[in-house]
Amino acid sequence: MTTPDRGPAQVVASPDALDPFALSLNENPFPPLPAVRMALRASIDCANRYPEYLPQRLRSMIAAHLGVRDEQVVIGVGATGVIMQVLQAVTRPGEALAMAAPTFDGYPIFARMARLVPVSVGLDGHGHHDLDALARAAADARVVVVCRPHNPTGTIEPAADIEAFLRRVPPQTVVLLDEAYVEFLPPESRLDAAELVARYPNLVVLRTFSKAYGLAGLRIGYGFCAAELARRLWTMQLPFGIASTSLVAVAASYDAEAELQQRIRMITNESRYLRTRLGSMGVYSTDSHANFVYLPKRDRPWPQVFDGTGPRVRHCADGGVRITVGDRRSTRAVLGAVAAAVS
Repeated sequence: MTTPDRGPAQVVASPDALDPFALSLNENPFPPLPAVRMALRASIDCANRYPEYLPQRLRSMIAAHLGVRDEQVVIGVGATGVIMQVLQAVTRPGEALAMAAPTFDGYPIFARMARLVPVSVGLDGHGHHDLDALARAAADARVVVVCRPHNPTGTIEPAADIEAFLRRVPPQTVVLLDEAYVEFLPPESRLDAAELVARYPNLVVLRTFSKAYGLAGLRIGYGFCAAELARRLWTMQLPFGIASTSLVAVAASYDAEAELQQRIRMITNESRYLRTRLGSMGVYSTDSHANFVYLPKRDRPWPQVFDGTGPRVRHCADGGVRITVGDRRSTRAVLGAVAAAVS
């Protein structure tokens, strides 16, 4: 049996690329910003050339945007790439990686890949970290992770609590502060991350262009930390590992800040609408500050509510469910599935 030929116009990079009900990966529901799309189209003429041996220009651009030195920045294939660079640079097999439970699905996977021992600390009933317990776990770990906003609950811990946590973590333990969703926070809720890394040489701040910037398919992530630690992480930088499109996309994204903020407001407003409507049905959701909504475990398992209804959401190991905020079509589909279950 032969497979019919498919021309370029028929091939879609991802089967979910045009699907409004693909709500499991916290993707931005919008295509890249118009200026970014134009820049990427123009960059295709250079696709026959290798990118930089090491991404020095991208590193400098991100450092200037953050207000830190070039040598404090590392670049990865998405934030996940930076995470693996950290684990490869600072850990040995058998050491511990401390994290919340539940957390971003990748962290237990990365622990196995690096042959580390995962140590999990449960969240409280409202989806917040138990930072005291996590600090105790960090005392016996080589790396400890804090997500802010947290994935999958979207909650944030106060800046003073994060500061107290950092003071309690031993200096030999590396802290990964995962800020993949930081752009969805209002300015008053953000940490002064550059100032924190200046005072805590064991802190690595992780960020990505996959979420708010809508560039998940380009896999652009970065981290920044004290220069001494960054030098160790830079030794794990894969030669020719960051595509030339990354430099183009980041430059265009930084130049389109006003359009980016408009997109973020649209997603934030849709998230608020979804949570409000769920609340009117008597369905509790955590206080999410990201582009997703988290519904904790309930008597009727969430798979029975969503499976086969249209929206494809992320079912978490603790029995909760994480729902990416999409457009109004996806919101209506989610609300319809929930309404049918609670009526």
